[in-house]
Amino acid sequence: MTYRAHRASWRNIVEEQDDREDDQTEEGDDLESLGWFHDNLSRHAAEALLLTNGQDGSYLLRTSDSNANVYSLSVRAKDSVKHFQVFQCGTTVKFGFNEFLSVKDFIQHFANQPLIGSESGTLILLKYPYPRSVEEPSIYESVRVHTAMQTGRSEDDLVPVAPSLGTKEGYLTKQGGRVKSWKTRWFTLARNELKYYKDQLSQEPIKILDLNECSAVQFDYSQERVNCFCLVFPLRTYYLCAKTGAEADEWIKILRWKMSQIRRQTTRR
Repeated sequence: MTYRAHRASWRNIVEEQDDREDDQTEEGDDLESLGWFHDNLSRHAAEALLLTNGQDGSYLLRTSDSNANVYSLSVRAKDSVKHFQVFQCGTTVKFGFNEFLSVKDFIQHFANQPLIGSESGTLILLKYPYPRSVEEPSIYESVRVHTAMQTGRSEDDLVPVAPSLGTKEGYLTKQGGRVKSWKTRWFTLARNELKYYKDQLSQEPIKILDLNECSAVQFDYSQERVNCFCLVFPLRTYYLCAKTGAEADEWIKILRWKMSQIRRQTTRR
């Protein structure tokens, strides 16, 4: 299931922070008490989160992957994510050339939506703190297959007799094999085959990919595009992009489920 965060306003976050500071607890002087601090979030996970659910100017704070007692500010800038170090020494917070005497001053600085510049020359306006607590929407999908199971049969019995279970279709943008250009193609997934056509009206597929030969399906961040994932085959890796992160996640989940069923059937033989 894909998680999408509320694009919380700074006013709400600052007001919540002020309410907590009324108690004058020690946690109020800790960066980890911020509503947009994400514990145990890796660099790659932060990039995936901001690219999938954030927007230009979204940011979050996390612990640094490489340095102890150092934090990383991850910021989305268009279709990439930049990372900046933040240091806390006691109640003092150091960020770039600025030094803040308290966490409250640090929060107030970000409430003013500061402009930050990276070494590459990119200027980013910090607008949207990505909150740690997000809403989890309910996602309902239309039924594609409904099979009546006989009494005494299990789900394992159902899969071989209903190979079309778990079908999906839709447009994806695919990178070419020899010429690395991107073209939109119509994809259909049924049984253990992923086919792609020139468009939805085409009768003959351009290619049929046998998932029995696929070794991995995963999100990909090596391309200069968002919402990308790849399918790894012995002779080639196919790079595909969906319109949204949620759609890419759906493709990945159903493809992985197909591959898990293939492995289960193989081990039983």
